[in-house]
Amino acid sequence: MFSQWSGRSGRAQMPPAQPAVILNSAGIDTGPKEAAVAQQRSTANLELKLTIHRRLLDSINLAAIEKMPQEQFRREVGEIVRELLREEGTALNLGEQNQLVEDVLDEVLGLGPLEPLIKDQTITDILVNGHDRVFIERNGLLELTPVRFKDDRHLLRIIDRIVSAVGRRVDESQPMVDARLADGSRVNAIVPPLAIDGPMVSIRKFAAKPIDMDRLVELNAVPAAMAELIEGVVRSRRNVLISGGTGSGKTTMLNAMSAFINGRERIITIEDAAELQLQQIHVGRLETRPANVEGRGEISQRELVKNALRMRPDRIIVGEVRGGEAFDMLQAMNTGHEGSMTTVHANSCRDALTRVEQMIGMARLDLPTMTMRSQVASALHVVLQLDRMGDGSRRLVSMSELTGMEGDIITMQEIFHFQRLSTDADGMIHGRFRATGIRPKFMRDFEARGITVDQEIFNPNKGME
Repeated sequence: MFSQWSGRSGRAQMPPAQPAVILNSAGIDTGPKEAAVAQQRSTANLELKLTIHRRLLDSINLAAIEKMPQEQFRREVGEIVRELLREEGTALNLGEQNQLVEDVLDEVLGLGPLEPLIKDQTITDILVNGHDRVFIERNGLLELTPVRFKDDRHLLRIIDRIVSAVGRRVDESQPMVDARLADGSRVNAIVPPLAIDGPMVSIRKFAAKPIDMDRLVELNAVPAAMAELIEGVVRSRRNVLISGGTGSGKTTMLNAMSAFINGRERIITIEDAAELQLQQIHVGRLETRPANVEGRGEISQRELVKNALRMRPDRIIVGEVRGGEAFDMLQAMNTGHEGSMTTVHANSCRDALTRVEQMIGMARLDLPTMTMRSQVASALHVVLQLDRMGDGSRRLVSMSELTGMEGDIITMQEIFHFQRLSTDADGMIHGRFRATGIRPKFMRDFEARGITVDQEIFNPNKGME
């Protein structure tokens, strides 16, 4: 949307940043002149904030900050900032002074301009494309914000604060880094020379309260009848693969499904960056470790999966399979760790199986295709496909069951799918969930375990809103 191609170099050129639309108190667009004035005021405030910040750092004892209660620190810093404002000769009303104090505190203690976005519970993703473009995702849709940094050095300072908190660093010699904020939010940063137009930061915020299956039903991501069936799948210890694209809600679904696991079972979770929020009492959480500056000490997901098998787990949950650990995960599913779950990036249930097969090949075991596919067919029972739709909504769009092998082909049958019906004037997508009419084979296992589900949900003539 924001790039236009230069015929001379072929490189995507970015147009100059446009000021965000400014609305007055009545919610009316005030026009380009007022927007320009507001932009100038924002620039002046940013300059003032950074000036006060620099002078503040010269005025306080940084070593004493860690020992001082935060409320006392905020109170004393507020007094110092107001004194510095008087020295600067800047006339601000009380509300503007208080806001400036908060901004300076964010610079000292938090993540600077990003701090208000981090605190906003309605924002799910923060995407920084250079110092003057900060986007957010809210309700599944991206929007440009007026938040910006003074320059790339200001942005790099905030990035360094994030990554140094977890013992990492980012610079020209190591220009990519993954980190995690104190609240568990995932952060990826990439800086020049790899990022051509300035440092880039992607923050996937960590929900303070995990979304459960009831909430997914409220959001129309899953119909109530299917939620009941999914609960039965988990309780009957079927092995589940959750598939979908980036931001489609795979981890959210995995969290919601995990709530149905019996509290007496021992669960081991394995993730690249810890996101799962299991509520059971008997959970062991494992996280990979990247290589250090010397390129040593890396612990991969595959090593953790192998180690998890020695930890007497009842179920193993891998946040996302990306490589050779897929083979070890399938081995675990095939050797008594029933009810295990994982996620994968793929566009359909069938593509998900192909992706898993490709990842088995990454384990460098040189297995015949028939052997790999038979491992997949015997280990996995159910594949759930999630999709992030054009209106920002996330939905479960397909539920399929693996039924075995025919020759060298994995056979599977779709049980439910989302039928898209229309799109209204506001871009909202309307549809319904429908059964294909196939009664899954795992229903026999439901009956053996005393799990009851309304059989009418498999009626293809009955849509589920």
